[in-house]
Amino acid sequence: MVKLAAFDMDGTLLMPDHRLGEQTLRALRRLAEHDIILAFATGRHALDMRHLLEGLDLNAFLISGNGTRVYSRSAEVLHQRDLDPEIAEYLLHSRWDTRASMHVFNDGGWYTDSADPELLNAHLLSGFRYQLRPMKQIPAHEVTKISFCASHEELVHLRIQLNPVLKGRAHICFSATDCLEVLPLGCNKGAALKTLGAHLELTLNECMAFGDAMNDSEMLGTVGKGVIMGNAMPQLRAALPHLPVIGHCRDQAVAHFLTHWLDSPDLPYSPEK
Repeated sequence: MVKLAAFDMDGTLLMPDHRLGEQTLRALRRLAEHDIILAFATGRHALDMRHLLEGLDLNAFLISGNGTRVYSRSAEVLHQRDLDPEIAEYLLHSRWDTRASMHVFNDGGWYTDSADPELLNAHLLSGFRYQLRPMKQIPAHEVTKISFCASHEELVHLRIQLNPVLKGRAHICFSATDCLEVLPLGCNKGAALKTLGAHLELTLNECMAFGDAMNDSEMLGTVGKGVIMGNAMPQLRAALPHLPVIGHCRDQAVAHFLTHWLDSPDLPYSPEK
């Protein structure tokens, strides 16, 4: 029996314009009416999410920074992990053979030394913005994660450089085709959801989760019911071929699935119907 539902945001709950659609909001509220606990599991910063969800009255738990922070419904920190300061220091002070821009996150916000207004498009509704700062001026302690943004081909080349340096010392994942992230070792949405489940005295088998990118793989692969978006990264589908695939985020596919699941749980689901 599902008691907790966890949702990735970008590419899953949010439409391509980074808004929550009305059908999606109705479906989430129906879940809450059925006493199913809601949790948002995202790579976004907590400050970003609070503005994005402000006024929606969804009363959900939050997993932010791809599992680096877990928050209660009242925004109390339930769990936190930071990047090893030695790893953060090394990444911040080294030169890499890449055109990718580097982005550093801590509880205070988002920092980069490369202005890229296009990256702000995903945050227009929340107003969350990067702060320009030389990388070497950013303290290495209390860094939650470091992200690199570029074309997928460029990031694959960068990952080849990072793998031998960070192996066994940090977790590397693609949160989107154009975003490669370095996280604390053992830190991912699946591990964070397990921590939240323990807080709520629930097992992962009692959880349902939705996602579209490789940073969702641990979460989708360990819950009782994992669901992949139709617009998901091919690598995610290949990694979890046994999981069902629903429609595209532009069509509010999560709402379509949840409506069927609530109204006709005994009938097979088809994204086309």
